[in-house]
Amino acid sequence: MAGTLQTLILTPLSTQTQSFRLGSPRFPPNHTFFYSTSINFNHNRSIYRPITALERSDQRDGNGDKVNQVSGSASGLNWAKPLLNFVANNFLPVALVSGVALGLANPSLGCLADRYSLSKFSTFGIFIISGLTLRSRDIGAATEAWPVGVFGLVSILMISPYFSRAILQMQMKPQEFVTGLAIFSCMPTTLSSGVALTQLAGGNSALALAMTVISNMLGILIVPFSISKFIADGVGVSVPTKQLFRSLVLTLLVPLILGKVFRESFKGLADFVDQKRALFSKFSALFLSLVPWIQVSRSRSLLLMVKPTVFLIAIGMGALLHVFLLAFNALAIQSLSAVTGGSKSNFSKKENATALVLVASQKTLPVMVAVVEQLGGAFGESGLLVLPCVAAHINQIIIDSVIVNLWLRKDPVSYNAKVN
Repeated sequence: MAGTLQTLILTPLSTQTQSFRLGSPRFPPNHTFFYSTSINFNHNRSIYRPITALERSDQRDGNGDKVNQVSGSASGLNWAKPLLNFVANNFLPVALVSGVALGLANPSLGCLADRYSLSKFSTFGIFIISGLTLRSRDIGAATEAWPVGVFGLVSILMISPYFSRAILQMQMKPQEFVTGLAIFSCMPTTLSSGVALTQLAGGNSALALAMTVISNMLGILIVPFSISKFIADGVGVSVPTKQLFRSLVLTLLVPLILGKVFRESFKGLADFVDQKRALFSKFSALFLSLVPWIQVSRSRSLLLMVKPTVFLIAIGMGALLHVFLLAFNALAIQSLSAVTGGSKSNFSKKENATALVLVASQKTLPVMVAVVEQLGGAFGESGLLVLPCVAAHINQIIIDSVIVNLWLRKDPVSYNAKVN
């Protein structure tokens, strides 16, 4: 579109003299009704052309100056284009913020959705989509960088939960903010944003996808024990590990497997999903936005009692958690690169390091919500537990987007190669 407009603007008018004559004032029949002017090039042939809604007319005002008329509907849509582009490029953060805003503005609809357990269906839908979009060749392509992937899994599932102990040292009212962020630190990596940012940065997207899938599958086994070890002892609550594990299998693993089976069983479905991956990502974001909407609607009365400064502190804590994870993974991969062979090591490859730093530093929101729902209020009001994590989820996407943009400015070759 930009190129077409530029061509139209830069194309010079014909130097040939053109004479215009007005057509007959009588309305012509049928389709020639729309042809009102003729252009005479050689006084022998007349070529009629239609006047469309976007064309400039040759009408003049009282001073004899030309009046340029543009369709009001087209000019009225110009202001909406930047807004629509912003929403399309930031669909997930906009959807999450909209869910929180809707829950605060009108909690009755969210409470009604909670009564019918809509949040469980949304989580099921997210992992169905994850299975549908999971390509086997992408997982196979990550086998070469398996040492990087193994460390990424260790960082995600075994090292980062230790940050929860530092978080629990904070004292805040409501204390659910602190507990929620501590639970958030024990979660596996994000389902989509880590892979998407890795692709944008020109990193090893296959490795990023492999770490995403495996960490979320292993997380079903490890997360209940991490919560019992790192959080339940500090809060004084025992976690029903067996029930939580069973529920996570039903709400996360089963739909993931079903989506993958559907993809492999119907080739036409796989081709359709691959062609519409952006659309399915938006569906996943919409499902995810239902979670904060319902949780905030349930806890609106409590949220209004929270001081804004306290909530801002909780947001800052979530941002600091992500910054610490980024710093830890960046330092760890540099150390491992030096120990395992320097420039010849898999850890020293830029695409592998990019995937590890981005994916291993993010935490997923849907699994956290699924865990909170199964706790049955053992750690406090679920809405207060989830709300700071929604903010942390949005913050990590924004922070990593800024980092990726800085990388691309320094080295745009990776991005151009990825696009081409």
